[in-house]
Amino acid sequence: MRPFEAVVADHGPVVLRVVRALLGPADADDAWSETFLAALEAYPRLRPGSDVRGWLVTIAHRKAVDRLRASSRAPVASADVATLAGGVEDGFDEAVAERDPALWAALAALPFKQRAAVAYHHVAGLPYAEVGALIGSSEVAARRSASDGVAALRRTWAREEAS
Repeated sequence: MRPFEAVVADHGPVVLRVVRALLGPADADDAWSETFLAALEAYPRLRPGSDVRGWLVTIAHRKAVDRLRASSRAPVASADVATLAGGVEDGFDEAVAERDPALWAALAALPFKQRAAVAYHHVAGLPYAEVGALIGSSEVAARRSASDGVAALRRTWAREEAS
């Protein structure tokens, strides 16, 4: 079995891109750390020949969902209500949204299953069967969610370029 440090070095960037796509940068670093802490504990029990990237993305998915659930239950300060009503939602950080506001706004506007399918397939490179298992749908539905998500992102970019 490879040293865990090598696993982190090989797959850490992909996991970070996935959690950023799901949560935005504000919560991504914490989710990334939680993912690798959980993985470190379970790594000795991982079967030889396992798909390590898929395993890590599965853990990251669960950590992202936990963070989304926790943030949906957290109280919102009254000063933040105007920000949420007028712009980027679902944990996306405004400072990063300012760097490429159209992309982050479009990504934040996608339903979670579409956002997750795009991140898991196009960022993490997981096959649609694994994506479907992660988001609780079939392979065909995962393919459709990713396709719909990419189409929505393209429509947003087409509008932005036309402006």
